[in-house]
Amino acid sequence: MDVWSSLMDGFATALTPMNFLYAVIGVILGTAVGVLPGLGPAMTVALLLPVTYALEPTSAFIMFAGIYYGGMYGGSTTSILLNTPGESSSVVTAIEGNKMAKAGRAAQALATAAIGSFVAGTIGTALLAVCAPIVVKFAVSLGAPSYFAIMVLALLAVTAVLGSSRLRGFASLGLGLAIGLVGMDSVTGQRRLTFGQPLLADGLDIVVVAVAIFAVGEALWVAAHLRRTPLHAIPVGQPWMGKSDWKRSWKPWLRGTAFGFPFGALPAGGAEIPTFLSYVTEKRLSKHPEEFGKGAIEGVAGPEAANNAAAAGTLTPMLALGLPTNATAAVMLAAFTSYGIQPGPQLFTSEGPLVWALIASLFIGNLLLLIINLPLAPMWAKLLQLPRPYLYAGILFFATLGAYSVNLQAFDLVILLVLGALGFMMRRFGLPVLPLILGVILGPRIEGQLRKTLQLSAGDPAGLFGEPIAVVIYVIIALILLWPFAYKLIRRNRPAAAPAAGASALATEPDDTVHSNHDAVYSDHKERP
Repeated sequence: MDVWSSLMDGFATALTPMNFLYAVIGVILGTAVGVLPGLGPAMTVALLLPVTYALEPTSAFIMFAGIYYGGMYGGSTTSILLNTPGESSSVVTAIEGNKMAKAGRAAQALATAAIGSFVAGTIGTALLAVCAPIVVKFAVSLGAPSYFAIMVLALLAVTAVLGSSRLRGFASLGLGLAIGLVGMDSVTGQRRLTFGQPLLADGLDIVVVAVAIFAVGEALWVAAHLRRTPLHAIPVGQPWMGKSDWKRSWKPWLRGTAFGFPFGALPAGGAEIPTFLSYVTEKRLSKHPEEFGKGAIEGVAGPEAANNAAAAGTLTPMLALGLPTNATAAVMLAAFTSYGIQPGPQLFTSEGPLVWALIASLFIGNLLLLIINLPLAPMWAKLLQLPRPYLYAGILFFATLGAYSVNLQAFDLVILLVLGALGFMMRRFGLPVLPLILGVILGPRIEGQLRKTLQLSAGDPAGLFGEPIAVVIYVIIALILLWPFAYKLIRRNRPAAAPAAGASALATEPDDTVHSNHDAVYSDHKERP
């Protein structure tokens, strides 16, 4: 009952005329930017983050919720019409969605993606409202050792599964932790990595870091592989679904939601695994398996629902524990930090009205997406015809303007340029950007919990194992780190049951999958011979 009354209070706040207007603006802005080629939800949120900076916190986060879900919706439009997913979680949607579009069924593909996103987003947000307070009650009972262990688990789990190698993932994490050290030590007052620059004494603004790494780095990378010829999007009529389309879509929507939410809430779960599982499941359960690979509507409905349910799932650990599990949630955490609000177990107590207004606005934004964007689908298709040199020049302009508006200091533009170049180089050499952002955000918090734990144990490292939950988590961490070595050892000692070439192919399959996803994401931006 307490959850219900709090949610109703959140709706009362979110439905005031001004806040409702911000929700509408957020949905339209998020979709408009998210639908552009090569821009995933994380980059959309990072680019528009400074837009909300001058607003009152509740209004800002209501607008932010619209941008978040709008960016997710826009990504499916690009995947279906251009076969250019903005991130790897949209690759599976593009497989069948673009085939449907080429077969003259773009309207049906967009409709099932939009309605599936609405269904999954609504159910996922409802689960968020129910689960987040439960997670908070559990988190409040944890001490510093357990909380430190949980944050270390989140960092290592996300880092270990991203990129084409663990080495690249941990290199990116190291860069993020180093950037997080810049500034003044909160205990001793000692300046760290400031290089004699007084403006670095307060550390790097997380908004500037997020915009630089995601927006500037991505724009430079795509511009470096830009074709001068305009994109040719597939024409779209008014999205609609026939009776047979509804019949074939509603079960995949529900199954995709069931896959997406739990994976989104887990550290390193993300949306890639549930979208793939949803696609495989629908292919096996479909009465029309011969259509898969040629434009099966189930192959769009299920993965798109899984993708959006995972997006709602990522907000559960982000709000309740302050732990982002994907890039978009990391940028949202940066938004909280920029307002001086610390997500975690105390958030529902200290900022209860804001949190419940945010959750209520997710329901509102989800409904607005369906009402506004189905009629506007032909307009979004025309937006894809923008000349991309103008597009990415505009992105760099607004990113620069947004970063400058945070503190109104020209020094931030230097930081933006340096970190933007770093983001470009990371993409060039295959380093995932999410571990860097997590290192910047969580690094100082992990340091604080570590110091608190050691102070409680009078400097004895055994204090890190002072709680049973902490011990269990360290065992999980050890399994995550040691499993690849144990797996290789088991395979080496097991008698070969297949030719060496087959074993070699299996051994390299994870890396190939990652590279193929990467190629799929950026294939539309590469130079053609």
